[in-house]
Amino acid sequence: MAKRLTCDVVVVGAGMVGAACALYATRTGLDVRVVDRGPVAGGTTGAGEGNLLVSDKEPGPELELALLSARLWDDLAGELGAAVEYEPKGGLVVASTPGALAALTRFAAGQREAGVVADPVDAAGLPEFEPHLAPGMAGGVHYPQDAQVMPALAAAHLLRASGARLHTDRTVTGVVRTADGAVAGVRTDRGEVHARAVVNAAGTWGGDLAALAGVRLPVLPRRGFVLVTEPLPRLIRHKVYAADYVADVASDSPCLRTSPVVEGTAAGPVLIGASRERVGFDRSLSLAAVRALAAGAIGLFPFLQRVRALRTYAGFRPYLPDHLPAIGPDPRVPGLFHACGHEGAGIGLATGTGRLIAQALTGQPPELDLTPFRPERFDPDGGEAA
Repeated sequence: MAKRLTCDVVVVGAGMVGAACALYATRTGLDVRVVDRGPVAGGTTGAGEGNLLVSDKEPGPELELALLSARLWDDLAGELGAAVEYEPKGGLVVASTPGALAALTRFAAGQREAGVVADPVDAAGLPEFEPHLAPGMAGGVHYPQDAQVMPALAAAHLLRASGARLHTDRTVTGVVRTADGAVAGVRTDRGEVHARAVVNAAGTWGGDLAALAGVRLPVLPRRGFVLVTEPLPRLIRHKVYAADYVADVASDSPCLRTSPVVEGTAAGPVLIGASRERVGFDRSLSLAAVRALAAGAIGLFPFLQRVRALRTYAGFRPYLPDHLPAIGPDPRVPGLFHACGHEGAGIGLATGTGRLIAQALTGQPPELDLTPFRPERFDPDGGEAA
């Protein structure tokens, strides 16, 4: 006799993406449980800045996902906005040289054709957006659709709003399969959770969970540091970053890359990023990275030279080789769905990902073409499950 299902869907991962998958799945009427080896937002989500960005994405599938996600975040703002510190503050991308400005202007033109609001700002207009910005910038682009949330709060409130049963401090040790190879739930160090579908929202550890199901998903950790200053009056109004940030995001280099990204928060501290390097799961403090972050931030906002940095923290972005997440059903294992590999954009892309996963779970037509996100795309031969 077949075992009775504990639920319809088990989501592995209680970060932002897992929370969004749970939210949209339960809103279709599915019974969902969320399992995580640690606390809510204990991984990449808790080490993030909470960016909801369209400004850093070139036209293509990721930008389409970002625009869908931005609309969904805007919908959720009326429901959860104050609780998750949702701020539709917009972004400002600045160029220090005429050449960088020309490249940024071309990039923004392509984004506008894809539906992004991207308003050119000349050098004389920059102080109207950011009075404390360093003088001498060549110009920039204003992105009013960029926003921010407090990521740990947002993940917790999305999970609460979902009504899904939450099982923290429970490590998944295997994927339960039926005799014909389909998913039947997960095995944990505290017992089995039976379900007809498993959603892999394990972030940086998404490749490990895929391996437990017998399939390959080459997720790698990409370390980044964030500097946090003492609380300040709101001197920085937008998310402000240098134009070369986009190139760093798209880079495949394993070496340290930094570009200044600076933003104020509702709580007062200024958050300073961004660095990227592939060093496995090494959390050691990199003085080279931290110094580069500080120097870049001061280059954008000279007043920060007089401000104390209270702490720094590291996180690991779940990186896939083509810089696109894996979203949707895995044809190699019936009942397995993936929602991971978003690199540094998981907070912003979570809502769209959750909506697409819910549609896939219930057999509805997806709002976006899932082909670019298909999880088996890294197997040249289509890859059979083990």
